[in-house]
Amino acid sequence: MNTVPISGFEEIRHTADWALRVWAPDLATLFTQAARGMYYLEGVETAPDPQVDRQITLRGEDFESLLVAFLNELLYLQETERLAFEILHCNIHDHVLDVLVLGKPIRHLNKAIKAVTFHNLAIRSTPQGLETILTFDV
Repeated sequence: MNTVPISGFEEIRHTADWALRVWAPDLATLFTQAARGMYYLEGVETAPDPQVDRQITLRGEDFESLLVAFLNELLYLQETERLAFEILHCNIHDHVLDVLVLGKPIRHLNKAIKAVTFHNLAIRSTPQGLETILTFDV
């Protein structure tokens, strides 16, 4: 029997950019899986030390803009501080995201994503929870 995990991500075909389907039972897990999927597409490998934690707080007009702002913030920190992050705690309330992340230096990166786009972005309810397709500009 082939079962689909409760949350996850998978790369999907896109003509010019990269695209990722992300699913999860709730919004916080969807954001976490989106970050994991983005790092997976880039081929990010981190060094074991040193570790740094950060508190990130962002506000969005809706959950889609909040997701794009969050992933673009992670890309900004990747580019400026050469860090990749694991989500430790994610809380979303009234279109405000509070997330505690643990960062590690990037040892290797196959190909950097320039930005997360709004192209056809919609977070949809499914019988299993939530799902979205993200498109990344490379």
